[in-house]
Amino acid sequence: MANLQSRYMGIPLKNPFIAGACSMTAHMDSIKRIEDSGAAAMVIQSLFEEQIQLQSLRLEEELTMSDNLDAEIQDLFPDVQHGGPEEHLMWVRKAKEATSIPIFGSLNCINPATWAEWAVKMEQTGVDGLELNFFAIPVDFSRSAAEIEQEQLEALRQVKEKVKIPVSVKLSPFYTSPLDIISKMDKAGVAGFVLFNRLFHPSFNIEKETGQYPFNLSTSNDHRMALRFAGLLHGKLNGSVCASNGIHTGEDAIEVLLAGADVFQAVSTLYRNRVTVIASILKEIESWMDRKGYASLDDFRGKLSVEKTPDKWTYRRAQYVKMLLKADDYVARPPV
Repeated sequence: MANLQSRYMGIPLKNPFIAGACSMTAHMDSIKRIEDSGAAAMVIQSLFEEQIQLQSLRLEEELTMSDNLDAEIQDLFPDVQHGGPEEHLMWVRKAKEATSIPIFGSLNCINPATWAEWAVKMEQTGVDGLELNFFAIPVDFSRSAAEIEQEQLEALRQVKEKVKIPVSVKLSPFYTSPLDIISKMDKAGVAGFVLFNRLFHPSFNIEKETGQYPFNLSTSNDHRMALRFAGLLHGKLNGSVCASNGIHTGEDAIEVLLAGADVFQAVSTLYRNRVTVIASILKEIESWMDRKGYASLDDFRGKLSVEKTPDKWTYRRAQYVKMLLKADDYVARPPV
Protein backbone atom coordinates (compact mmCIF):
# COMPACT_ATOMS: atom_id res chain seq x y z
CA MET A 1 0.00 0.00 0.00
CA ALA A 2 1.26 3.49 -0.85
CA ASN A 3 3.07 5.38 1.91
CA LEU A 4 1.98 9.04 2.06
CA GLN A 5 4.33 10.15 4.84
CA SER A 6 5.68 13.65 4.26
CA ARG A 7 7.72 16.39 5.93
CA TYR A 8 6.98 20.09 6.13
CA MET A 9 9.30 22.64 7.76
CA GLY A 10 11.16 19.68 9.26
CA ILE A 11 7.97 18.36 10.89
CA PRO A 12 6.93 14.76 10.08
CA LEU A 13 3.41 14.46 8.66
CA LYS A 14 1.37 11.32 8.03
CA ASN A 15 0.40 12.62 4.57
CA PRO A 16 0.78 15.82 2.49
CA PHE A 17 -2.71 17.27 3.15
CA ILE A 18 -2.77 20.46 5.26
CA ALA A 19 -6.06 22.24 5.93
CA GLY A 20 -5.41 25.93 5.31
CA ALA A 21 -6.48 28.83 7.52
CA CYS A 22 -10.23 29.49 7.24
CA SER A 23 -13.39 29.73 9.31
CA MET A 24 -13.50 25.92 9.52
CA THR A 25 -10.25 25.95 11.49
CA ALA A 26 -11.77 28.42 13.96
CA HIS A 27 -14.39 26.08 15.46
CA MET A 28 -13.67 23.03 17.53
CA ASP A 29 -16.30 20.79 15.94
CA SER A 30 -14.99 21.37 12.40
CA ILE A 31 -11.39 21.11 13.60
CA LYS A 32 -12.13 17.65 14.96
CA ARG A 33 -13.91 16.66 11.74
CA ILE A 34 -10.91 17.82 9.70
CA GLU A 35 -8.60 15.75 11.87
CA ASP A 36 -10.89 12.70 11.80
CA SER A 37 -11.14 12.91 7.99
CA GLY A 38 -7.40 12.42 7.67
CA ALA A 39 -5.71 15.85 7.40
CA ALA A 40 -2.07 15.66 8.45
CA ALA A 41 -2.00 19.20 9.87
CA MET A 42 -3.98 22.42 9.87
CA VAL A 43 -3.49 26.16 10.02
CA ILE A 44 -5.73 27.96 12.50
CA GLN A 45 -7.65 30.96 11.16
CA SER A 46 -5.44 34.06 10.91
CA LEU A 47 -5.09 36.80 13.47
CA PHE A 48 -5.06 40.15 11.60
CA GLU A 49 -3.33 43.33 12.70
CA GLU A 50 -6.56 45.21 12.00
CA GLN A 51 -8.21 43.10 14.70
CA ILE A 52 -5.48 43.95 17.18
CA GLN A 53 -5.45 47.68 16.43
CA LEU A 54 -9.21 48.14 15.97
CA GLN A 55 -10.16 46.30 19.12
CA SER A 56 -7.58 48.22 21.13
CA LEU A 57 -8.91 51.49 19.69
CA ARG A 58 -12.51 50.57 20.55
CA LEU A 59 -11.55 49.76 24.12
CA GLU A 60 -9.68 53.06 24.48
CA GLU A 61 -12.72 54.95 23.21
CA GLU A 62 -15.01 53.13 25.63
CA LEU A 63 -12.70 53.74 28.59
CA THR A 64 -12.29 57.45 27.88
CA MET A 65 -15.78 58.40 26.69
CA SER A 66 -16.74 59.75 30.15
CA ASP A 67 -13.40 61.32 31.03
CA ASN A 68 -13.55 64.83 32.48
CA LEU A 69 -17.34 64.90 32.66
CA ASP A 70 -17.03 65.27 36.42
CA ALA A 71 -14.01 65.57 38.65
CA GLU A 72 -15.20 62.74 40.85
CA ILE A 73 -15.45 60.21 38.02
CA GLN A 74 -12.18 61.04 36.33
CA ASP A 75 -10.08 57.85 35.79
CA LEU A 76 -13.06 55.70 36.73
CA PHE A 77 -11.72 52.68 34.80
CA PRO A 78 -8.49 50.89 35.72
CA ASP A 79 -5.65 50.57 33.18
CA VAL A 80 -6.60 47.37 31.31
CA GLN A 81 -5.87 45.87 27.90
CA HIS A 82 -8.33 44.58 25.34
CA GLY A 83 -8.93 40.82 25.51
CA GLY A 84 -9.97 40.22 21.88
CA PRO A 85 -6.62 39.17 20.38
CA GLU A 86 -5.76 37.41 23.63
CA GLU A 87 -8.95 35.39 23.23
CA HIS A 88 -7.69 34.36 19.79
CA LEU A 89 -4.50 33.07 21.40
CA MET A 90 -6.55 31.18 23.98
CA TRP A 91 -8.51 29.59 21.14
CA VAL A 92 -5.32 28.54 19.34
CA ARG A 93 -4.02 26.98 22.56
CA LYS A 94 -7.24 25.01 23.01
CA ALA A 95 -7.13 23.79 19.41
CA LYS A 96 -3.57 22.57 19.93
CA GLU A 97 -4.50 20.77 23.14
CA ALA A 98 -7.56 19.12 21.56
CA THR A 99 -5.79 17.61 18.53
CA SER A 100 -3.01 15.12 17.90
CA ILE A 101 -1.81 16.53 14.56
CA PRO A 102 0.55 19.49 14.04
CA ILE A 103 -1.15 22.87 14.41
CA PHE A 104 0.18 26.06 12.82
CA GLY A 105 -0.67 29.58 13.92
CA SER A 106 -1.30 32.26 11.30
CA LEU A 107 -0.53 35.98 11.45
CA ASN A 108 -1.50 38.66 8.97
CA CYS A 109 0.11 41.93 10.08
CA ILE A 110 1.56 45.13 8.63
CA ASN A 111 4.09 46.67 11.03
CA PRO A 112 7.34 44.79 11.79
CA ALA A 113 6.96 45.38 15.52
CA THR A 114 3.46 43.88 15.49
CA TRP A 115 4.65 40.82 13.58
CA ALA A 116 7.37 40.14 16.16
CA GLU A 117 5.26 40.84 19.25
CA TRP A 118 2.41 38.57 18.23
CA ALA A 119 4.67 35.88 16.81
CA VAL A 120 6.09 35.48 20.31
CA LYS A 121 2.61 35.31 21.80
CA MET A 122 1.53 32.79 19.19
CA GLU A 123 4.56 30.61 19.93
CA GLN A 124 3.57 30.57 23.59
CA THR A 125 0.30 28.81 22.72
CA GLY A 126 2.29 25.67 21.84
CA VAL A 127 1.77 25.70 18.06
CA ASP A 128 4.17 23.61 16.01
CA GLY A 129 4.94 26.38 13.54
CA LEU A 130 3.94 29.83 12.39
CA GLU A 131 2.59 31.04 9.04
CA LEU A 132 3.14 34.71 8.12
CA ASN A 133 0.81 36.10 5.46
CA PHE A 134 2.71 38.68 3.42
CA PHE A 135 0.26 40.71 1.36
CA ALA A 136 0.84 44.40 0.60
CA ILE A 137 -1.80 46.38 -1.30
CA PRO A 138 0.02 48.98 -3.45
CA VAL A 139 -2.16 52.07 -2.90
CA ASP A 140 0.73 54.54 -2.52
CA PHE A 141 2.23 55.67 -5.84
CA SER A 142 5.47 56.74 -4.15
CA ARG A 143 6.35 53.31 -2.71
CA SER A 144 8.58 51.06 -4.77
CA ALA A 145 8.46 47.28 -4.98
CA ALA A 146 11.93 47.14 -3.41
CA GLU A 147 10.72 49.16 -0.42
CA ILE A 148 7.76 46.86 0.18
CA GLU A 149 9.90 43.74 -0.13
CA GLN A 150 12.51 45.18 2.24
CA GLU A 151 9.82 45.82 4.86
CA GLN A 152 8.70 42.20 4.58
CA LEU A 153 12.26 40.95 4.92
CA GLU A 154 12.75 43.17 7.98
CA ALA A 155 9.55 41.84 9.56
CA LEU A 156 10.75 38.32 8.86
CA ARG A 157 14.14 39.06 10.41
CA GLN A 158 12.52 40.39 13.59
CA VAL A 159 10.20 37.40 13.89
CA LYS A 160 13.06 34.94 13.35
CA GLU A 161 15.04 36.65 16.11
CA LYS A 162 12.18 36.25 18.58
CA VAL A 163 10.81 32.73 18.03
CA LYS A 164 12.29 29.24 17.95
CA ILE A 165 9.49 27.41 16.12
CA PRO A 166 9.73 27.07 12.32
CA VAL A 167 8.33 29.99 10.33
CA SER A 168 6.64 29.79 6.94
CA VAL A 169 5.47 32.57 4.63
CA LYS A 170 2.28 32.57 2.61
CA LEU A 171 3.01 34.74 -0.39
CA SER A 172 1.09 36.86 -2.85
CA PRO A 173 1.49 35.83 -6.51
CA PHE A 174 2.08 39.46 -7.52
CA TYR A 175 5.80 39.93 -6.95
CA THR A 176 7.62 41.12 -10.06
CA SER A 177 10.27 38.45 -9.46
CA PRO A 178 8.88 35.77 -7.14
CA LEU A 179 12.01 33.60 -7.39
CA ASP A 180 14.20 36.48 -6.20
CA ILE A 181 12.15 37.32 -3.09
CA ILE A 182 11.69 33.63 -2.28
CA SER A 183 15.45 33.11 -2.52
CA LYS A 184 16.07 36.03 -0.15
CA MET A 185 13.53 34.72 2.33
CA ASP A 186 15.01 31.24 2.09
CA LYS A 187 18.43 32.66 2.99
CA ALA A 188 16.80 34.48 5.91
CA GLY A 189 15.74 31.13 7.36
CA VAL A 190 12.15 30.65 6.18
CA ALA A 191 11.26 27.00 6.73
CA GLY A 192 8.27 26.83 4.39
CA PHE A 193 6.80 28.66 1.40
CA VAL A 194 3.04 28.53 0.83
CA LEU A 195 2.41 29.26 -2.86
CA PHE A 196 0.10 31.17 -3.18
CA ASN A 197 -2.37 33.12 -1.06
CA ARG A 198 -5.88 33.46 -2.46
CA LEU A 199 -6.42 37.19 -2.32
CA PHE A 200 -9.74 39.00 -2.07
CA HIS A 201 -10.51 41.85 -4.46
CA PRO A 202 -13.24 44.54 -4.41
CA SER A 203 -16.74 43.85 -5.67
CA PHE A 204 -19.68 46.24 -5.96
CA ASN A 205 -23.42 45.89 -5.60
CA ILE A 206 -24.47 47.93 -8.63
CA GLU A 207 -28.04 48.50 -7.36
CA LYS A 208 -27.08 49.76 -3.91
CA GLU A 209 -23.83 51.23 -5.30
CA THR A 210 -21.91 49.95 -2.33
CA GLY A 211 -19.05 47.57 -1.73
CA GLN A 212 -19.81 43.92 -1.10
CA TYR A 213 -17.76 40.98 0.11
CA PRO A 214 -18.66 37.74 -1.65
CA PHE A 215 -17.25 34.38 -0.62
CA ASN A 216 -14.37 33.85 -3.05
CA LEU A 217 -13.82 30.12 -3.58
CA SER A 218 -11.19 28.74 -5.95
CA THR A 219 -11.58 26.24 -8.78
CA SER A 220 -9.28 23.42 -9.83
CA ASN A 221 -7.74 25.56 -12.58
CA ASP A 222 -6.32 27.93 -9.95
CA HIS A 223 -3.63 25.47 -8.82
CA ARG A 224 -1.61 25.93 -12.01
CA MET A 225 0.42 28.89 -10.73
CA ALA A 226 1.43 26.92 -7.64
CA LEU A 227 2.33 24.03 -9.94
CA ARG A 228 4.58 26.26 -12.07
CA PHE A 229 6.53 27.67 -9.14
CA ALA A 230 6.73 24.35 -7.29
CA GLY A 231 8.39 23.00 -10.43
CA LEU A 232 10.77 25.94 -10.70
CA LEU A 233 11.74 25.79 -7.02
CA HIS A 234 12.09 22.03 -6.55
CA GLY A 235 15.55 21.20 -5.27
CA LYS A 236 16.60 24.86 -5.11
CA LEU A 237 15.59 25.79 -1.54
CA ASN A 238 16.41 24.87 2.03
CA GLY A 239 12.77 25.45 2.98
CA SER A 240 9.75 23.33 2.10
CA VAL A 241 7.32 24.14 -0.70
CA CYS A 242 3.60 23.98 0.05
CA ALA A 243 1.28 24.33 -2.96
CA SER A 244 -1.92 26.25 -2.24
CA ASN A 245 -5.00 27.63 -4.01
CA GLY A 246 -7.12 25.51 -6.33
CA ILE A 247 -6.36 22.02 -5.06
CA HIS A 248 -9.76 20.34 -5.05
CA THR A 249 -9.12 16.73 -6.08
CA GLY A 250 -6.56 14.00 -5.81
CA GLU A 251 -5.55 14.72 -9.41
CA ASP A 252 -4.81 18.37 -8.53
CA ALA A 253 -2.71 17.20 -5.59
CA ILE A 254 -0.78 14.68 -7.68
CA GLU A 255 0.03 17.38 -10.23
CA VAL A 256 1.64 19.73 -7.69
CA LEU A 257 3.54 16.81 -6.12
CA LEU A 258 4.87 15.80 -9.54
CA ALA A 259 6.03 19.39 -9.99
CA GLY A 260 7.93 19.21 -6.71
CA ALA A 261 5.72 20.43 -3.86
CA ASP A 262 6.45 18.82 -0.49
CA VAL A 263 2.87 19.21 0.73
CA PHE A 264 -0.28 21.10 -0.22
CA GLN A 265 -2.94 23.21 1.48
CA ALA A 266 -6.63 23.12 0.65
CA VAL A 267 -9.56 25.25 1.78
CA SER A 268 -12.18 25.85 -0.92
CA THR A 269 -12.76 22.15 -1.55
CA LEU A 270 -13.70 21.74 2.11
CA TYR A 271 -16.57 24.18 1.53
CA ARG A 272 -17.57 22.90 -1.91
CA ASN A 273 -17.34 19.17 -1.15
CA ARG A 274 -17.49 18.95 2.66
CA VAL A 275 -14.72 17.90 5.01
CA THR A 276 -15.03 14.26 3.98
CA VAL A 277 -13.34 15.20 0.69
CA ILE A 278 -10.01 14.95 2.56
CA ALA A 279 -10.29 11.16 2.75
CA SER A 280 -11.32 11.02 -0.92
CA ILE A 281 -8.30 13.07 -2.03
CA LEU A 282 -5.91 10.90 -0.03
CA LYS A 283 -7.50 7.73 -1.36
CA GLU A 284 -7.18 9.02 -4.92
CA ILE A 285 -3.48 9.69 -4.39
CA GLU A 286 -2.96 6.22 -2.92
CA SER A 287 -4.81 4.52 -5.78
CA TRP A 288 -2.80 6.40 -8.39
CA MET A 289 0.47 5.53 -6.65
CA ASP A 290 -0.48 1.84 -6.43
CA ARG A 291 -1.40 1.81 -10.11
CA LYS A 292 1.88 3.48 -11.05
CA GLY A 293 3.99 1.34 -8.74
CA TYR A 294 5.15 4.18 -6.47
CA ALA A 295 5.75 3.10 -2.89
CA SER A 296 6.32 6.60 -1.46
CA LEU A 297 5.84 10.22 -2.43
CA ASP A 298 9.59 10.64 -2.89
CA ASP A 299 9.44 8.12 -5.73
CA PHE A 300 7.71 10.68 -7.96
CA ARG A 301 7.93 14.07 -6.21
CA GLY A 302 9.57 16.55 -8.59
CA LYS A 303 9.57 14.08 -11.49
CA LEU A 304 8.14 16.83 -13.71
CA SER A 305 10.05 19.76 -12.18
CA VAL A 306 11.87 22.14 -14.50
CA GLU A 307 15.10 20.18 -14.06
CA LYS A 308 13.62 16.76 -14.74
CA THR A 309 10.69 17.14 -17.12
CA PRO A 310 11.28 15.78 -20.63
CA ASP A 311 9.16 18.63 -22.01
CA LYS A 312 11.46 21.64 -21.66
CA TRP A 313 8.75 24.04 -22.90
CA THR A 314 6.54 23.44 -19.87
CA TYR A 315 7.86 26.23 -17.64
CA ARG A 316 8.95 28.75 -20.26
CA ARG A 317 7.44 31.56 -22.32
CA ALA A 318 7.72 29.31 -25.36
CA GLN A 319 4.79 27.29 -24.00
CA TYR A 320 2.55 30.34 -24.52
CA VAL A 321 4.01 31.02 -27.95
CA LYS A 322 3.53 27.39 -28.93
CA MET A 323 -0.17 27.56 -28.02
CA LEU A 324 -0.67 30.76 -30.01
CA LEU A 325 1.04 29.36 -33.11
CA LYS A 326 -1.09 26.22 -32.94
CA ALA A 327 -4.32 27.76 -31.73
CA ASP A 328 -6.43 25.49 -33.90
CA ASP A 329 -5.21 22.52 -31.85
CA TYR A 330 -6.54 24.04 -28.64
CA VAL A 331 -9.63 26.08 -29.53
CA ALA A 332 -12.67 24.67 -31.26
CA ARG A 333 -13.63 26.53 -34.42
CA PRO A 334 -16.95 28.40 -34.28
CA PRO A 335 -19.83 26.91 -36.27
CA VAL A 336 -20.22 28.17 -39.85
